[in-house]
Order: sequence, then C-alpha cells, then structure tokens
Amino acid sequence: MKIIDEFKAFAVKGNVADMAVGIILGVAFGKIVTSLVNDIIMPPIGILVGGIKFSDLSLVLKEAVGETPAVTLNYGNFLQVTFDFLLVAFAVFMIVKAINSAKRKEDAAPAAPAAPPKQEVLLEEIRDLLKK
Repeated sequence: MKIIDEFKAFAVKGNVADMAVGIILGVAFGKIVTSLVNDIIMPPIGILVGGIKFSDLSLVLKEAVGETPAVTLNYGNFLQVTFDFLLVAFAVFMIVKAINSAKRKEDAAPAAPAAPPKQEVLLEEIRDLLKK
C-alpha cells in the first residue's frame, strides 16, 4: 500500500500537471512544425534539387524476387525526419532564447532602493537636529 500512497502523492503534485500540459502543447507544436516542413519548406527545396521528394529517396539493397518485396535503405525518410528535428530544435531554441531575454530585462530593471535601517534613520535625525 505504501507504493500506492507514494504514487498518489506524486500524481497530485503540481509538477505532474505542468508536465502534462507541456507534453500536450509539445505534441501540437510538433504537428505545426511537421506541417511547416512538409507543406511549405520541403516543396521549394525539392524543386531546387530537381523535383525529388526526400521521403521517396531510397537505396535498393536487394531486388524484389517473386512475391518477396525488395529490401531498401530509406535514407530519404531519415533526411526528412532529421530536418524536422532540426526545425523543432531551432524553434524551441528561439522560444527559450526569447523567454531568457524577457527574464534578463526583468532582472536588469532597477529595483527600488531598500529602506535604510532604523538606526541610520535615527542617526540622521540626530545629525539634522544637531545642525540646527
């Protein structure tokens, strides 16, 4: 029963909920980036390299024999997934960079001067009275 109690304590913590929201947003963001890559970026790149679809690039290792399908090395799909990863990594980097920049601006904002200790205030009052 101790394990169940520990799991309840873990699952109820705020960090788990934050992590779940982050994962859900990450999946949605991944779909957006995948669409950006597949539908907007890759077609012009395909035209530049002669109309080749990267996902169709493959190297035949063994030809098809009868009903046995060919054995292929699908390096084009690997290139596509690698390009997707690099774009996602770059997008996340830019988001983190923007967040860090905003935090630096907050930290750089001058803080209000701290109130002097009571002793200094009293000493200043005494000094001012003695000057009169």
